[in-house]
Amino acid sequence: MDKANPGAQRLARPRARRPAQRRSVQSAALGFLIFTLGGQAFGVTSAIVPAEQSIAGASQGEWAMRWWQWAFSFDQVRSPIADRTGERCASRQEGDVWFLAGTYGSRRVERTCTIPFGKTLFFPLINYVAFRGDGSQENCMSLASRAAALTNDLSALVLEIDGTRYDNLKVHRQASACFSVVPGQKPDSVSNGYYIAIRPLSRGRHTLNFGGVLPNLAQAVTYTIVVE
Repeated sequence: MDKANPGAQRLARPRARRPAQRRSVQSAALGFLIFTLGGQAFGVTSAIVPAEQSIAGASQGEWAMRWWQWAFSFDQVRSPIADRTGERCASRQEGDVWFLAGTYGSRRVERTCTIPFGKTLFFPLINYVAFRGDGSQENCMSLASRAAALTNDLSALVLEIDGTRYDNLKVHRQASACFSVVPGQKPDSVSNGYYIAIRPLSRGRHTLNFGGVLPNLAQAVTYTIVVE
């Protein structure tokens, strides 16, 4: 069983989209991303933590696992992923790293989120997790292979911070070790995806656009971040 960032649900198995539906999802997401970012200058990557650099004592691959554990800690209706306004952005946040959420489905989401000064932001541009099915003896190497295959065929990755677009985002791919989305349980999943860590922003108001497009998945998210 495989699940995507927008489908970070506990029980429901994602329904397969028909080819025409997949093309519609891709076209809609690409159209939004191009409209939002067309003509913007590409920025240097000083605002972004290098993919190989640890954050608060843990690798970014470890933070990707923690992101999934955070996402799965909510019922779907109360999840920050289902939130369309940003009212749940502070839910279960702790420590020096602050998670931002993706979306359920491919519809564009705009949120406003107030965060404390000094937090590193961590979030997926787009991602998947592969699970071992009930009764399966599938090993972690096979799970890793499936998770990687689900995130190979990118059409787009986009990140824009305060009007500046960032490129070379494929280097931010993170493949996790085998883990459980429920801390303390037997490892039964592996994640793969493209994650960004942003250094603490200055106090004030910031605009963040991000997203990505895969053959069976697309997301486009806008955050207005208020740093206090």
